[in-house]
Amino acid sequence: MRNIKLTISYDGTRYKGWQSQRNGSTVQEEIEKAIEKVFGEKHCLYGASRTDSGVHARGQIANFKISRDFPVKKIAQALNGVLPQDISIGKAVEVPLSFHSRFHAKKKIYTYVIFNSRSRDPFGERYMWRVGYPLDVGLMKKEAMVLIGTHDFKCFQARDKKERTSIRTITDISVRKTGRRVIVRVQGDGFLYNMVRNIVGTLVDIGRGYLPQGIMLDILNSRDRTKAGPTAPARGLFLIKVSY
Repeated sequence: MRNIKLTISYDGTRYKGWQSQRNGSTVQEEIEKAIEKVFGEKHCLYGASRTDSGVHARGQIANFKISRDFPVKKIAQALNGVLPQDISIGKAVEVPLSFHSRFHAKKKIYTYVIFNSRSRDPFGERYMWRVGYPLDVGLMKKEAMVLIGTHDFKCFQARDKKERTSIRTITDISVRKTGRRVIVRVQGDGFLYNMVRNIVGTLVDIGRGYLPQGIMLDILNSRDRTKAGPTAPARGLFLIKVSY
């Protein structure tokens, strides 16, 4: 038995997220079908992050186990030959049998792209949230710093099907403007359901002046989702990297 680790990029626009489900196509399902075509047998694929419907990835990690003697150097090319155009395997490597992409992940990095303009960018609408009002990026950056550290992030947790602790650690967060794009980058040990999108929605409400300066600490301490801002659209969110 061999354990194969994949590094995956995908455009999540037309998928119902990463994880296989009954109603709609998912990224996991498409890759599992490709694995079956290449190896002639079904294999379960384990992903590092269960990205939501419409969310993209540049560095998703997943692993699966095979018994066939297939050259690992040819696995990425073979899978890409049968995968849809909006999913790509960047790398395939053999790892110890004990490796699990989800349970062994130490840090994850997400970025969120805001297009700060009244006019549309027809080539970027699928990958950015267009915000038409002026944003105080300096203030957004200052308020974001409050979130660094280990906290109870229940105020940014969307309703989840499974009960889980809302304690998480954000090790780094940045907000920077490049041209008309505002990019929020968040690094942490793990994230709650819609947590990054809820943080971004709150930062945008602060940046536009809808929420007052200094409010982020009060929101964090409240543990109340209704105190925070809206959920930013899925299309601007990217899973960039998973570290082990």
